[in-house]
Amino acid sequence: MNVIGIVGWKNSGKTTLASALIRELSARGLTVNSIKHAHHGVDVDQPGTDSYQHREAGAQEVILAGGQRFAIMHELRGAEEPTMDELLARLGPCDWVVVEGFKTHSHPKIEVHRQDSPRAPLFLKDDGIIAVAADYAPDFNGPVFDPNDIAGIADFVLNQAAAPATQQHREDA
Repeated sequence: MNVIGIVGWKNSGKTTLASALIRELSARGLTVNSIKHAHHGVDVDQPGTDSYQHREAGAQEVILAGGQRFAIMHELRGAEEPTMDELLARLGPCDWVVVEGFKTHSHPKIEVHRQDSPRAPLFLKDDGIIAVAADYAPDFNGPVFDPNDIAGIADFVLNQAAAPATQQHREDA
């Protein structure tokens, strides 16, 4: 499976770009899965529901299944947060995984950065960033896309899968 990350600071447009990229790759006939790294206390289940009561009773994993989808909730119960590699191993077969977040993992990433951001771009310290989507012309030694150029970003991502592994990452400066 191929993996591309979307990273950036809060409110930079990561979710917008990740969603648009997933939509574009899917429209091209590819199977796409995603991983979204969330804040520490995220909870997809609500108090009072049956599945919530199962987790509260001590179940380590609860599968909530219906006619349209299913979700697996796994309680860490003090264990370490799973690594991105461990999460990737749990996904079903697909052509691409779009990962939002996991800034410090070594997978290839596209950074979303805004000119009005008070924080420095991540690409200054992360050689895993292979392209930037920005609303200005950053001083980046690689492809820079307008964040709205979803087709261009998708073309770039698909070309990365075809490139030899040695060309997928910039060399250390």
